[in-house]
Amino acid sequence: MSIADQVQDLMEDVLGPERSPKRRRLSSDSPQSSEENDNKPDTEPATDAENGYAFEDESDGAERALDSNSQTPRDRDQTTDSRPAGIHYKPYMTLKGHKRGVAAVRFSPNGKWIASCSADCTIKVWNAQTGTLVHTLEGHLAGVSTISWAPDSIVLASGSDDKSIRLWDVRTGKCMPTALTGHHNYVYSIAFSPKGNMLVSGSYDEAVFLWDVRTARVMRSLPAHSDPVSGVDFVRDGTLVASCSSDGLIRIWDSNTGQCLKTLVHEDNAPVTSVRFSPNGKFVLAATLDSSVRLWKYVEGRCIKTYQGHKNQKYSINACFGTYVSEQEDGEEWAFAM
Repeated sequence: MSIADQVQDLMEDVLGPERSPKRRRLSSDSPQSSEENDNKPDTEPATDAENGYAFEDESDGAERALDSNSQTPRDRDQTTDSRPAGIHYKPYMTLKGHKRGVAAVRFSPNGKWIASCSADCTIKVWNAQTGTLVHTLEGHLAGVSTISWAPDSIVLASGSDDKSIRLWDVRTGKCMPTALTGHHNYVYSIAFSPKGNMLVSGSYDEAVFLWDVRTARVMRSLPAHSDPVSGVDFVRDGTLVASCSSDGLIRIWDSNTGQCLKTLVHEDNAPVTSVRFSPNGKFVLAATLDSSVRLWKYVEGRCIKTYQGHKNQKYSINACFGTYVSEQEDGEEWAFAM
């Protein structure tokens, strides 16, 4: 059975048949738009984040949105190495403005905004329909590595190498008065709770912090890992937090008590770069630096599926149940749309 078939069967169990996955490969030699320098879409854009757009983070300070709805198929036959045939993706728009490498790009929950953060110490907010720059958010004293939208699409959180987290009102472009401070090293990952009242952060100081967003104070400090924390996530009802680290561990925490409920570790003990809860809250999906993405039934502490096919032994990739895209070290991208 092919990898795509395995994903299909499993996701029908996890998400239901109507949301079962389709597998695509994004080719690194995608044709470029003749108008990409104008930050303009080639066609009328859709307005939500579930419409099939993937982002490429670029070291030249640009982000390129790839439109899966305007595909030009390549040869759809299987290649000689039995990998699925590639598909050309046409750039939908190119957003330029950052002066250094782009670290992360995120759609707002309502699909109206795109936020990007960069090593140039800024966050930029773009209109997702037109590609127009709306705000440049300045205040961090070092590069910004991670961003997360609150559920209301009004507040944006940013984590920086200056060891702080800042909260921004995207309506005004203003920073909230009090920064969230307490980490002793780079802030590498952050995530809002489903209600938006809590924020979880992971840092190079090997700790996970739970924050009260209203008071900007630490609710819980979790001595989570023995290496930098690379990913954090809330379960859909906010009662659990997942964290992962270069130490190869995934931990599940009670967000109310701070108690570690489960530790997941694969026998290969590869560094874990990303962790996400499934929509039904029963599984976690984790990306590792052994070119694998693993699905865990965390209550049982059991890895039930391992997805492979891409090559990733160096870079962090972002895995999730909507669409997971992994950038290979040979320049290709593999996408699982679930």
